[in-house]
Amino acid sequence: MHSLIRPNAWVGLKLPSGSTKIIQIVPDTTISLGKYGVFPANLVLGRPYHLTFEVLDKTPEEAFSRLRIVPASELHAEVIAEEDEAEGKAAAADRDASNAVLTATEGEEFSLVDEQGNIVARSGREVIDDSAIQKLTHDEIEELKREGNNAGKDVIAKLMLSHTALDQKTTFSLAKYKLLKTKKYIRRFQVVPIDVASFAQWQLEEKDASKIMDMRAEMFGLVGCWGNVHYGGEDSMIDDPHSRTDQGEETCVPIQPEELKGRWLVVDDTCGMLVAAMAERMGVLYPKEEDNEDAAATEQAPVKEAKQEVKIEAPTRNGSAQENGDVEMVDAVSETTVPERPKTAAANKKQKVRPKGSDFAIPFSQTNTLTVIHSTSQPNLSLLNYWNFDITAPNHPPHPLLNHLLNLTWLQLLKPELDTSYSTEPPTASPEELASWKPSRRGNFHRKRRRFARTRFIVDSTRAGNFSGLVCASSMDPISILKHTLPLLAGGAPVAIYSPSIEPLAALADCFSVPRRTAWTSGNVPETVGKSLEELERWEGNEQFPLNPTLLQGVSIQTSRARRWQVLPMRTHPLMTERGGADGYVFTAWRAKPAEGRVEARGKFKKIQPSSSKKAGQADGESTPAETPAAVEEEEDAATAGKRKRADTLPPLDTEGTSAPENAATDDVVSPTKKRKVDGEAKVEGV
Repeated sequence: MHSLIRPNAWVGLKLPSGSTKIIQIVPDTTISLGKYGVFPANLVLGRPYHLTFEVLDKTPEEAFSRLRIVPASELHAEVIAEEDEAEGKAAAADRDASNAVLTATEGEEFSLVDEQGNIVARSGREVIDDSAIQKLTHDEIEELKREGNNAGKDVIAKLMLSHTALDQKTTFSLAKYKLLKTKKYIRRFQVVPIDVASFAQWQLEEKDASKIMDMRAEMFGLVGCWGNVHYGGEDSMIDDPHSRTDQGEETCVPIQPEELKGRWLVVDDTCGMLVAAMAERMGVLYPKEEDNEDAAATEQAPVKEAKQEVKIEAPTRNGSAQENGDVEMVDAVSETTVPERPKTAAANKKQKVRPKGSDFAIPFSQTNTLTVIHSTSQPNLSLLNYWNFDITAPNHPPHPLLNHLLNLTWLQLLKPELDTSYSTEPPTASPEELASWKPSRRGNFHRKRRRFARTRFIVDSTRAGNFSGLVCASSMDPISILKHTLPLLAGGAPVAIYSPSIEPLAALADCFSVPRRTAWTSGNVPETVGKSLEELERWEGNEQFPLNPTLLQGVSIQTSRARRWQVLPMRTHPLMTERGGADGYVFTAWRAKPAEGRVEARGKFKKIQPSSSKKAGQADGESTPAETPAAVEEEEDAATAGKRKRADTLPPLDTEGTSAPENAATDDVVSPTKKRKVDGEAKVEGV
């Protein structure tokens, strides 16, 4: 992200009312902020972000308003004054501790009660009606606003002075009243860069929330974390084959699956907002400084260059010096109607001429890429325009997404032979024939060949699979999405799917439940008998098993929502003005590679001898040989035969109908015989 405001960049202007206005800083134009004023866009170009500007009044010599940088000491003057006052009061309280009187804190309500609980006194003050005690009328206030003196600060000062009951307000009420008037009349704004979190908040609160499927900033972060989206490594480009115009598809560079690393599969129905959030994590959303300078140097509109200076304590229009360390932005040339843009370093640089490769040269990287699957001729990624990327532009200026964003349709993924751009062979022509054509025909010839090479690379690399993860935010059925995208994921790849409602995700999670997985592995699905693992991964499914339940592990559904709170003494609660809408849910899981056949636990088990046998063997000096599996089986058979023999010797019922003792059902049967095991053999001896 840039630290300075660049030409044609989209920025956010935070207004005193608390709202944010997102605009594009186009050179040599005028920016209107409504009641807060109008100023030329050139005055903010080249300035750092996060500065607070104040719109000054127009001077008789100029037809536009200038800007003043508000220093931090002025922005936080009240806080500094309160801290100094608190320190002074604390020192005075220490000196007069013996004469101190216990009083209620300003802005808080306390009650004094007696021993019986009856309220004796309260500290609250009577309610003040502002409309009845304000001397200035509505017409007078409007006249002050039209005069526009001192960027609205004079209006606020006169409103405070004309308030007859200002001394009756508590400290909290007075601060609230002043803040309300400041937000209404002060002409200030702050320039902030556009990131995914701030843009999502602006889209939700001030634009159409359904355009991004009601996804909040914390949801974009949650999906990115569970999708393990991160920087995928250095770019790995494919060498140019240097094919001639009379050569066809045989000169295309084949796909190398071992080079395809750090790639994510995306299904985006949020107009590109999900792609922007993932690109920000991967470091390919914001253009580099040198790329931005090259783009600024290639602008076609002529620009007059004039150096602007920022002066401390610059003279005002009446010749006096600015107070409180004000910083005014003054241009060197004041005769023009609109201030001119500051001189950039890119203007002195010679434009770089990038050599063009052959028609079959692939401009995409093999690592750190995003592959978007869509259902239309062009993916709807319109919100990426706010980061200066237009996927529909034929000759796009340098941008990281040009080499890291790939897109293909569902038809190209499932049945590429039916897509004409993939199956139609590229045209060929000899150099002599090509030279005889018109320029427009030659341009179409090269464009078709380049489109064929790029489409062939995107489709073949996507169908090769080995993706590092799948992130989805779509209105499509998630079961139908996973049916065709799960085989493309590498082992252990995370899956994160967002949905505004929980019902589609609950149906998807049920496809990977433990009962379904148990029934699948036990061989109760006759359609899967005799199929290989690859065939089972791409199995079309049936009514009971829409998906292969062994392809995902650790399935869960979760949600998260960050709520803003008002934190005040005795008044701490969530803000009641928060918007509603869908909470949103995220389905998470990990790709599993099932083993072929069944997994059985095997090992060497050594039978433990009875303690009496061990003692007898040690006394006789005998050593127990190592038991083999065959010997263990013989011992088990002998033990089984001994139990059967003992069961045959159980005593019958008595003649009087009395049964055997209570422990007759166990091994310790009371009988005329006594059992003993020696070396794994069952022996019976008389009592």
